[in-house]
Amino acid sequence: MTIIGLQRLEQKLKRTIPDAVIKRVREAMAHSADQAVASMKRLAPVETGDLQMSISWTWGDAPKGAIAIASKASKASGLRITIYAGGRDAYYARFIEFGTSSHINKGKFAGSKNPGTTAQPFFYPGWRLVRKSAKSRVTRGIKQALKEGSS
Repeated sequence: MTIIGLQRLEQKLKRTIPDAVIKRVREAMAHSADQAVASMKRLAPVETGDLQMSISWTWGDAPKGAIAIASKASKASGLRITIYAGGRDAYYARFIEFGTSSHINKGKFAGSKNPGTTAQPFFYPGWRLVRKSAKSRVTRGIKQALKEGSS
């Protein structure tokens, strides 16, 4: 899907959206991301703790190899936040979240059958727990900033 005039709209919004609104939205997004990360960490299975420690959020893109909640936000306003799990130390996060299918092994154990693993979802269920409150928090932040700006 292509949105015609998106760049022009982003430029106009950047000129017209008060800095107070962007500040409030950033605060609300950060608070919501903290909540989501905490809920994901509670739901994540623990063996070594690497998976739990890999769950975090950042402004911008997730580290290479991590699974992330799909996000699209305006680059002009700098409001792109990404919640992610995995990466270098816990590359297996996606295998735990989605499970693996059975297959015939290669390499050292060539020919033997790997039964696969069942999914142990923690990432998307953790996000779904806080999604509604995150949206409400951002909306309240916008309304508060606009009220403060108009008085």
